[in-house]
This record gives sequence, C-alpha cells and structure tokens, in this order.
Amino acid sequence: MKIKTWLWQAPLGLIFVGAGLSMAIDAGSQKANGQPWFGYGTLALVLFNAGLCVFGGAIIKRVKDEMKG
Repeated sequence: MKIKTWLWQAPLGLIFVGAGLSMAIDAGSQKANGQPWFGYGTLALVLFNAGLCVFGGAIIKRVKDEMKG
C-alpha cells in the first residue's frame, strides 16, 4: 500500500512551522540580550516559510486526491 504524499507532508510542514517559530522567538531573545541573532533569525524565518509551503502543498495534494475520487 502506497502512503499518500499529503499524509506525511502535512505533519512535516507543521513541524517546520513550529521549529521555525520557536527559533524566531529565540532569536528575538538573543537580540534583546545583545547577542548575535541575525543569521539564526534568518534561518528561523526560512524554516518557518518552508513549513508553510510544505503544509500548503500537502493541502493542495489532498484536495486533488479528493477530487479524483
């Protein structure tokens, strides 16, 4: 049995979103404490946006699967 693509993409996207958001909050804390934060914060935003893209792709795939029947 083949696992549908959206079934693993959706949780992976949510993990990326959560990790990126946590990292962004941590980068903000580093900035407030006068520590280097720019590179870490940029990586956090990249991870957050990648998670949104992966999750959105999973939704699109699920809708297409449902329309096929």
